[in-house]
Amino acid sequence: MRKLYFAATIIASGLMFGCNNKTNTSTGASSSTAAPSVTKAETPNYASAMAEEADKEAIAHIYGAGDTHDKIHGMATFTAAAPKGVKVVVDVDGLTAGKHGIHIHEKADLSDPKLTSAGGHFNPEGAEHHHSGVDDPKRHAGDLGNITVDDKGHGHLELTTDALSIEGKNGVVGHSIIIHEKEDDLKTQQPPGNAGGRVAGGAIIMATQGQKS
Repeated sequence: MRKLYFAATIIASGLMFGCNNKTNTSTGASSSTAAPSVTKAETPNYASAMAEEADKEAIAHIYGAGDTHDKIHGMATFTAAAPKGVKVVVDVDGLTAGKHGIHIHEKADLSDPKLTSAGGHFNPEGAEHHHSGVDDPKRHAGDLGNITVDDKGHGHLELTTDALSIEGKNGVVGHSIIIHEKEDDLKTQQPPGNAGGRVAGGAIIMATQGQKS
């Protein structure tokens, strides 16, 4: 009797399973629930990559050139901006009042007392660009215009540009930020901006977790 009861139970279970999976003849739709689709943005790897990119930040400690090394000091931060580009924030003390040209330069080498070892303006797109201001789409990627300094010697600059990134071809890491002695006229090609000598600068490096603003 137990064997017969066990066999009947198995048969009944099989019939119920078959009924649950067969097509509903009145609607033509299957009664099985389809797995939900997953968009690209929901995949763990894609989401992780986006979060990592958004969290990137670079910094530069700014010091005076030559004998003014300890008289001029400040910080520049470069934060990844959405959907692309970089937010640049610069605060520096010890400069003369007025406007000073400020640019990203090709090299992070600041060994020369006059900072000429930093090379020219960062221009990853080559001949298609020229020196100009931040509103000109054909400018050097490293052209940041001017930083305004108050009568106490404090300068502040804040802007967002899509001409730069944290890393890659247009990445700021591995280059330097340079401040000039005079205002950049945003048009003179040689010397760029006619902004005079280089009075301060800092090598741009990737920020560690403890250094992030």
